[in-house]
Order: sequence, then structure tokens, then C-alpha cells
Amino acid sequence: MTAAAQQDQYRLAVILGSVREGRFVTTVGEWFARQAGRRDDVKLDVIDLARPDGDARTFGERIDAADAVVVVVPEYNHSFPGELKAAIDSLKPQWRAKPVGFVSYGGRGGGLRAVEQLRLVFAELHAATIRETVSFHDAWREFGPDGEPRRAGEAAGAANALLDQLAWWAPALRRAREELPYPV
Repeated sequence: MTAAAQQDQYRLAVILGSVREGRFVTTVGEWFARQAGRRDDVKLDVIDLARPDGDARTFGERIDAADAVVVVVPEYNHSFPGELKAAIDSLKPQWRAKPVGFVSYGGRGGGLRAVEQLRLVFAELHAATIRETVSFHDAWREFGPDGEPRRAGEAAGAANALLDQLAWWAPALRRAREELPYPV
């Protein structure tokens, strides 16, 4: 990797945003993590809210260290899981001027109602949400038994569009935070 490419490498935290028994978030989240892990510009940290002991660092330390965050979120009752909201609300300065993207899944809505509500939450925390979103409608039918989407090319294209936008936002906002403290 060249020095310029290494300079623009960004630390991406991927949050698995469901803790329910029988949850599908691991299938979707592990697929997305594989997509991100194939890129030279990403240093990946997967945060599973159901397994907080998977890393010695706290949730706050891991989000603080990240240059960007992707939330993998299911839609529960036209919204997002309460445990995810509690985790997000447990922090404040760690979110400021940080880009946040979404990978959602659900029934017919594909988790998009959860994403729209999360955009409001992150706006209040002064995070910059990314327009491109990966969404899986009827996700349980969309993924095969191998954990891969049945329309793999289409899904990978959506993931790369999101990751490409994060590759621009993450280093730009990191440099801005380093040069000038974010006003609160």
C-alpha cells in the first residue's frame, strides 16, 4: 500500500444492532464485514452488542477510535431495537462529526423505517449520516444457507457504494476534527 493510500485508510466500526435470541443480524453483519474487509482502505472493528466482552476496550473507546461507523439494523415494529438506542445514547462526544452509514434488513420495508428514525437520532448527536444505504427486503429469503445474498452482485454493488462514500467522508472528517475542534 502506498503512503497516500495508507494515510486515507480509515477505521470502520460495524455495529451489529440486535441482541434478540434467534437474531438474523449476524448473517447480514458478517456478510457486510466481509465486503468491507476486502478493501485496502478499511481497518475493520465489528462490535456485537450481544457480546460486549468480545474486545477488551469499552463500546465508547471503540466508537471513539473509529473514523466511521456502519450500523447493521433490523426493523422491529417499524423502528429499531431498544438495545441499540441505549448503546447509541450511552455516548455523546464520540459521535460528533463522524460519518455513519446503515445496512438494514426486515420484511417488506427492508429496515428502511428504522434507518430513517436513526438518521434523526444521529443528527441530534452531530454525526453525519451517509445517503447510500444497503437494504435487504424479506431478508430471510434474500440470503442463502451459505450466508451470502442470492443477488450477490446487486448487494455487493450497494455495499461498495456505501463504502466508497465512507472512504471520502471518514478521512475528510478525521482531518477536520484534528485541525479544528468541533463546536458544541
